[in-house]
Amino acid sequence: MTSLTPPAHHPDKKYWLDESRNVNKLVWLLIMACAGLILFDALYAKHGHFAFEESFPVFYGVFGFLAYCFIVLSAKALRRILKRDEDYYDR
Repeated sequence: MTSLTPPAHHPDKKYWLDESRNVNKLVWLLIMACAGLILFDALYAKHGHFAFEESFPVFYGVFGFLAYCFIVLSAKALRRILKRDEDYYDR
């Protein structure tokens, strides 16, 4: 079996996200994409199954965010049940 060696680290090499202005560009791009999607959601005609889906303009965004939060929090709780010690398989 071959040993896995970590990739070589080059302290002189500059990466794209090492500069804060590039990180700021990326953050602004994400903000603009979110704003564009919210605008598109407001202009897009949706036909909901229930009345509150149509009366609440950002229902799908809020519902998706709450579902995301529920999944993350339930995964944290599930981790406490399923986690094992670091040397579990070595014993």
